[in-house]
Amino acid sequence: MKTNALFKRSYNHLLDMLSDREPGSCLPSEPALAACLGVSRTTVRGVLAAVAARGIVAIDGRTKRQLRLPSDADYLADADLEPLADMVERKFMAWLVGPDCSPGQVINGLDLARQFAVSTSAIRDCLNTFSHFGLLERQSNGRWRTLGLTVDFVAELFDMRELIEFRAVDRFVALDKDDPLWSQLSLIEAEHHALLSDFDRSHRAFSHLDHRFHKLVDSAVPNRFLGNIQGVMSVIFHYHYQWNKKDEADRNRRALTEHLAYIEGLRSGDPVQAREACRQHLHTARSTMLASIHVD
Repeated sequence: MKTNALFKRSYNHLLDMLSDREPGSCLPSEPALAACLGVSRTTVRGVLAAVAARGIVAIDGRTKRQLRLPSDADYLADADLEPLADMVERKFMAWLVGPDCSPGQVINGLDLARQFAVSTSAIRDCLNTFSHFGLLERQSNGRWRTLGLTVDFVAELFDMRELIEFRAVDRFVALDKDDPLWSQLSLIEAEHHALLSDFDRSHRAFSHLDHRFHKLVDSAVPNRFLGNIQGVMSVIFHYHYQWNKKDEADRNRRALTEHLAYIEGLRSGDPVQAREACRQHLHTARSTMLASIHVD
């Protein structure tokens, strides 16, 4: 799964390469760039879209021409850094919605600590966070068990999500145009287009991209309590993939296109348009989640 840190490292690496080239020259092919950067072609497409959005490169079909040299302001900061808690949460989410876990699964914290190469205390903190929202249950022997979802649980969760996200949308559209959240939104948008361009092979990477997109929108409203539930929300919204994969690709494609409409709504500066795009996307997410609960 492509991580945000990997994307940032690849983006900055490409800027280093472009710093040694003459403006007006053509870039190597996507396969050549992927080999040079040590990443997939999907990641390369996302990085190219990002540098194009900054006016560093012009893309015309398969031709990529450098327009200017990168500046210090073009680089992304802290490319290699990811807080330990975020890394453990990300790895746990990937494990929880992966093939090795299903509702009722018993979790061994020591095994996860070894698998993630972290301390048992880091795993314990992560599991405690998820248990607060009814996703996990602690057993008497010190282990944990995953729990299934109910219609009432999902309905309450989506009610809370809408309250949080509608408020974030109102704040996001009112941001100053030089606010760094806009440049982060452009990078996320570029990754959406890259994923769509290689959708058949990469659509399962959507879960992580979805989490990052909604986390970015919600970050427009700083809240000390919100950070603890964003990861839990993301897992639950994708938890149903474990037992209902029949329409997974179609759901992911629809969600990707809804995200792009959502981004367009945010950029419009019109709170009504932005809220409507958000409402439509969350309505789709609620409907597919509730439908999935009845599939076993």
